[in-house]
Amino acid sequence: MDLGPWEIAIIAVVILVLFGSAKLPQAARSLGRSMRIFKSETKGLIGDDDDKQNNAPTDARAEAARLRAEAARLEAQAGPQQLNPPVNDGGANGVPLRQTEHDKQS
Repeated sequence: MDLGPWEIAIIAVVILVLFGSAKLPQAARSLGRSMRIFKSETKGLIGDDDDKQNNAPTDARAEAARLRAEAARLEAQAGPQQLNPPVNDGGANGVPLRQTEHDKQS
């Protein structure tokens, strides 16, 4: 389908009437920014994939070692009293139930 100069001019006039002359430069800037962001994110994703393939085993080992060290530090900080589970005295969500007169007599 060939678009001649008259068809392009008519389309341009319709777009100008629909969106107004003030909105068109803003829309063009917004579209340009979006395209730049999309392009940089795409390049970043491609670069990340290459880095992950090259460093995956060493990164996983380093992360596992870091997590083990963090767990040991937290266990040392917590102390023995915090490691024990809370005592359930028959209440709901750790809140003791109200004693009734029948319970007090028994």
